[in-house]
This record gives sequence, C-alpha cells and structure tokens, in this order.
Amino acid sequence: MAANNGAVNHDGGLIVSFGEMLIDFVPTVSGVSLAEAPGFLKAPGGAPANVAIAVSRLGGKSAFVGKLGDDEFGHMLAGILKENGVSGEGINFDKGARTALAFVTLKADGDREFMFYRNPSADMLLTPDELNLELIRSAKVFHYGSISLIVEPCRSAHLKAMEVAKDAGALLSYDPNLRLPLWPSAEEAREQIMSIWDKAEVIKVSDNELEFLTGSNKIDDESAMSLWHPNLKLLLVTLGDKGCNYYTKHFHGTVGAFPVKAVDTTGAGDSFVGALLTKIVDDQSVLEDEVKLKEILRYSCACGAITTTKKGAIPALPTVPELEAFLNTHH
Repeated sequence: MAANNGAVNHDGGLIVSFGEMLIDFVPTVSGVSLAEAPGFLKAPGGAPANVAIAVSRLGGKSAFVGKLGDDEFGHMLAGILKENGVSGEGINFDKGARTALAFVTLKADGDREFMFYRNPSADMLLTPDELNLELIRSAKVFHYGSISLIVEPCRSAHLKAMEVAKDAGALLSYDPNLRLPLWPSAEEAREQIMSIWDKAEVIKVSDNELEFLTGSNKIDDESAMSLWHPNLKLLLVTLGDKGCNYYTKHFHGTVGAFPVKAVDTTGAGDSFVGALLTKIVDDQSVLEDEVKLKEILRYSCACGAITTTKKGAIPALPTVPELEAFLNTHH
C-alpha cells in the first residue's frame, strides 16, 4: 500500500510509550528568569510523548498511552500526536482535571529549570481500568519514565501496564527522566525510581541521574555498573555533549558526540531513546553485537545532537532525511 501525504510506511514492530504529555511554556527570550520573561511560547512536551513522536518521525510505528485533560490543551496535544503519526488509541481524557503545564527557563547555556502546574493534572489520574490492554499487549517495546510513579492512581496504572506488556513479550525500556521538583523528596524519588529498576531490559540515564541514583560524584564504569541488574540487556549513560557510555553483559564502551551549537537541550534525550528503540525493535540481537550497537548509538547520538540545535522538543525531532544529511556532513 502506498503511503499517503509523504507519511512513512510504518510496518515494523510497535513501540508503546507510557506516561505524561504536557505543555511547556518557554520564554521568548533565553537566559532570563521566569519572572523576567517578557512572554512565553507554548511547546508540547512530556518525555514519553516526545519519544513516541521521535519514533514516528524516524519511520517507526508508535503509540502513546496516557491521560490528558478534556480541555483545549489536551485536545491540542492529542492532535499533535495524530499529526505526527502516533496512534492515540491509548489516550484517555479527564473531565475534571486539567492538562499539565510546565514553565521552563532556558538558561544561557541551553539548560533548563522547571516550574510545574499539576495539582493534580489529568496525567496523574490515569487508572488501571482505563488502560487499553489490547494496545499494550501488541507492543514489541514498552517504554516509560518515572514521573508516572509519583502518585496514585497513575502509579498503579503504570505498574499494571508494565506487567501486561512484559507478559505479552515486550522489551521493557526505562528512562527515569528525573524531575526532582515533582517528587515529595529526593529520597522518595530515588526509592521509587529504583523500585522498578530490575524489571527493565534497556535503561538510559543521564550523567546527572547516574550521580543522583548512585550517590557518587564519579561518572565512571564502576559507578554505572553498580546499577547493573541480571535482567538488563543494555545500560546507557548519556554524557550531554560528550556522547554516551554503553554497557551490556559482554562488552562496554563509549560513543563520541557530534559537535553542534546547542540552542535548547529539551528533548535531546528523548530523541536519542526514540532513535535507539526504532533501531532495535525488530532485531534485538544487535544488543549483543558491539559493532552494530555502536553504529546504532552513533545514529542515536546524531538524533540527540540535531534536537539541541532548535528550540522546543517536538519541532526539533529529526526526520530520516535530516538525519542522513547530518551524518553525511559529520563523518
């Protein structure tokens, strides 16, 4: 069947992303505090949703499972998923709660600070009964973060979805995506993030998250391997503009980064994860082949790098032609 309107022909295995989708309000001017910002642009976001769109942009087949407010912003976000070729069969709308909002400060170096409006927001109110189990069972990869573990009933929905996906044979992928301001305390964040640690087969943490979870200020192999567990197939530590370290049962190493002028780091990690999952969903044997895995990680790093060169997460997520052009100029 011919793909319509230049849409990609999505015929690979399904990657289901579970969790939150929200709107980031980003200042029109970089390097100012929220109070000083003259105005804000609305930028759709939420790590699991970014991953779902990243997958779709790269020609993969993806779906998002989560809850939005039955409000203009919620319907706008559902529309953005649809426009980007992400299945919305797993989306629920809450009549009583609003779609989550976050105000984000972009510091001069492209890094971020967050102020959240979630009291409670719709994503936190997803119940186990509202899950589209049929969709979850059809996932080849089931990807999630830790924000959905913070409060009930969403936490129970998260645990159930994970269990259903696992029982149906999905590969479990976890990016904790630490947002400390959302947790009651740092201890609680660490405890809950680690509570599901040994279930995941692919885990990606940033250098900051590695420090937070291990309590060590060293970003080294020993520190990373203290997070290893027997079910794990791949542990990744992303190092920002220095690339990433990878660890598997049989080998470990580093993949360098691509030098780019970073404007906004939002979504770079999600883009990296989306690229990785798209490349492994139909052939997990690459996780045991170091040469192939390094090539995939180089591709994923390129995706992350491109994403930092534009403002906002979703508008910056690359397509295959953009990625190929970038890789051709960065041998």
